[in-house]
Amino acid sequence: MTTHTLSGPAAPHHPEACTIGVDFGTLSGRAVVVRVRDGAELGSSVHEYRHAVIEDHLPSTGAPLPPDWALQHPEDWRDVLRTAVPAALADAGVGPARVIGIATDFTACTVLPTAPDGTPLALTPEWADRPHAWPKLWKHHAAQAQADRINALAHARGEKWIARYGGKISSEWQYAKALQVLEEDPAVYAACARWIEAADWIVWQLTGTESRNTCTAGYKGIHQDGTYPSPDFLAGLHPDFADFPATRLEHPLSPLGSRVGTLSSRAAHWTGLPEGIAVAAGNVDAHVAAPAAGAVENGRMLAIMGTSTCHVLNGATLAEVPGICGVVDGGIVEGAYGYEAGQSAVGDIFAWWLRQGVPDHYRAEAEASGEDLHQLLTRKAADQPVGAHGLVALDWMNGNRSTLVDHHLSGVIAGLTLDSRPEDVYRALLESTAYGTRMIVETFEGGGIPVEEFIVTGGLRKNALLMQIYADVLRRPVSVGTSEQGPALGSAIHASVAAGAYPDVRSAAAVMGSVQRHAYLPDPARADAYDALFQEYRALHDHFGTGADLLLHRLRRIRNAARLVTTG
Repeated sequence: MTTHTLSGPAAPHHPEACTIGVDFGTLSGRAVVVRVRDGAELGSSVHEYRHAVIEDHLPSTGAPLPPDWALQHPEDWRDVLRTAVPAALADAGVGPARVIGIATDFTACTVLPTAPDGTPLALTPEWADRPHAWPKLWKHHAAQAQADRINALAHARGEKWIARYGGKISSEWQYAKALQVLEEDPAVYAACARWIEAADWIVWQLTGTESRNTCTAGYKGIHQDGTYPSPDFLAGLHPDFADFPATRLEHPLSPLGSRVGTLSSRAAHWTGLPEGIAVAAGNVDAHVAAPAAGAVENGRMLAIMGTSTCHVLNGATLAEVPGICGVVDGGIVEGAYGYEAGQSAVGDIFAWWLRQGVPDHYRAEAEASGEDLHQLLTRKAADQPVGAHGLVALDWMNGNRSTLVDHHLSGVIAGLTLDSRPEDVYRALLESTAYGTRMIVETFEGGGIPVEEFIVTGGLRKNALLMQIYADVLRRPVSVGTSEQGPALGSAIHASVAAGAYPDVRSAAAVMGSVQRHAYLPDPARADAYDALFQEYRALHDHFGTGADLLLHRLRRIRNAARLVTTG
């Protein structure tokens, strides 16, 4: 690409001005350089986290972790700034002087305890050997017991805010995880001066000053109508929890797309960007992707499909929708109620089957044909008539986020025989995630929030079979965001607003976002066949998820007890 040079920092409306979007995912961080005037993605780079997801052993000591834990290493996140941002600039052939702003997004709820200056407790000699001092990734599900108690007390007291979260607070969110720290390692809790979303912590690293965004506070921090849960309520969970928001969360909240500071000299050194450029408020990876994929208008549900799926949707009215992750005024864009739901595992389910269920001769066949295993199984499964494998699966390999909000649930595959082949199970797992999404769509519409268009972004949008299954199962067209890096592009759009190039996110999205409308259309015959299979999925869903049979809970308790014996 041609390198453009400027005599000084680019003005917000300079035709060659660019912004940087950085998306921090579960296994890697990616940066993209975007031209402000038209949304063209000029260059990108991905940095894989050295420590990935910490699930088995603590990095500092090698000590085994209990079941359902999932941690991350803060230095992996800073390494993204040091490596992916300069590499993206080099890939784009863009000089730093063209960059007018940077914005970031993060998986959520990924949260960590820090010292008053933002230093992660995990990186201090005093606390590095304590598991609760480390950042808890969104998929840390070991706080389900605390979440259950929060929900029970909220309903017993008639707390108004519980309805904004579909009637259940998740174990993935801030309060359940913080309460787990308090109850299992009170010394770490006492040392925690700030309990902060990684989405806000990384902005603190960029600017040198703390900020908090309205998105994570609303969806993950139970901040509604200007307040957090009352000290009286929190004391009912634990006497020492009463001041949790006041001492560890409280901070002025910044709206999405707002400028919360400028790039510090330290962060300029890391990234190679000019000191003093605009830094936007932090954001959640799912919510920030909406402007990138043409999903900011009411009724357009965006599914961000990767290791998990998050569904975000704007609505004109405030409604109580059971089992959703939350509704926040302005949670996606100003002027609308932003709704969120999700599935705790999607791509992770498919990857699990490739690791566990594919025999060696399939791997040899894939190698001989120049395919990866996903491509091979997709090809083998694509020509099957709907239902020919005789299987129905529940997509709960990592618990159920919506609409049951129960991470003690686990996966089920019904109908297996000695004739079941790897591609049969693979297709059944693809279909299970589509059924789970249909449950979510029907719940929204049953709650009075219409879903007028279904849009997909994220890595899984590239699987044509999966997208066609979704169109058939949902009985509606599937539109596709065209960006390879939807959340990173969405962050770059927010950066353009923070830098003053556009007045608001909607205006920037209209120019910089991109979507292919109705890329996949439902086939009526396949849709009819899937209607019948969906009823079988619903029967399994209701039996194991809402019925009296708590088999999946019992099995998890047995598993966890056995694992605790082996970990000591």
